[in-house]
Amino acid sequence: MKKLWLGVFLSALSFQVTADFTIENVGFSTPEAMEYSAVNDRYLVANINGSPFGKDNNGFISMVSPEGKLEALKWIEGGKNGVELNAPKGMVAIKDRLYVADIDHLRVFSLPAGKLLKSIHVPGAGFLNGVSIAKQGGVWVTDSGVKEGFKPNGKDAIYHISEDGEITTLTKGEDLGRPNGILQRGDELMMVTIFSGEVHHFDLNGKLLRTEKQPFNRIDGLVEDTNGNVIFSSWKDQSASQWQEGKPLKQLFSGMESPADLGVDTKRNRLLIPSFLGNKIWVKDLSDS
Repeated sequence: MKKLWLGVFLSALSFQVTADFTIENVGFSTPEAMEYSAVNDRYLVANINGSPFGKDNNGFISMVSPEGKLEALKWIEGGKNGVELNAPKGMVAIKDRLYVADIDHLRVFSLPAGKLLKSIHVPGAGFLNGVSIAKQGGVWVTDSGVKEGFKPNGKDAIYHISEDGEITTLTKGEDLGRPNGILQRGDELMMVTIFSGEVHHFDLNGKLLRTEKQPFNRIDGLVEDTNGNVIFSSWKDQSASQWQEGKPLKQLFSGMESPADLGVDTKRNRLLIPSFLGNKIWVKDLSDS
């Protein structure tokens, strides 16, 4: 009985030790986004590998196990196997498809194989950034409206791209405040901004419903965890915080350099956080959030 109890205790302790972890010094290069692929139960990391604006075809996507093992640094690599991938940013995995924002294209890869299926050019786009599931099918994609030096270029926009590649402009204009993370909740879209530090709410026709000014700007990733909690990251605050309408933000994790586009492990309710400037990733347990 003592041996059995000890085994259970050690197993529980092992889980607690490995629930949160950091991976660094393994070759990540400007990791901008993380995403959970349920098809193969793996974490994917989008690496810009150079300028976020450069069409250099050297971007890559890494694969990490939920136990924290780097399984493939360059699982998908620009310039290899017919793949064009310049500066991958936001990603979303939907069943057996991975959608990746890449400057002015949306790249679509198969899961779990990672084979390039199609590249969808978005005319007029300059800095595609956030990508998330559209519940009517396809994906929502933001254009942050910035050019080299992160100066405004007037291309701020939200697009809907269907599974067939049909592109619809939901809304656009510099008053969007440099869009980044985007999330559909029911019949509303939430979008966070880089420069203005706001959370915008739109209906699905692009009408602005309301806006909430946050206490800091440089807001990046925007996700919903398995309990329905909304979480966003901020470079300025060096944090990931839980948002609830009409309530003060609840800071979940702090002291993080350049926390970028977030992902959620929906199997284990973990937050996946890449450090854009730190060339590392954090995996954080959300069970107590």
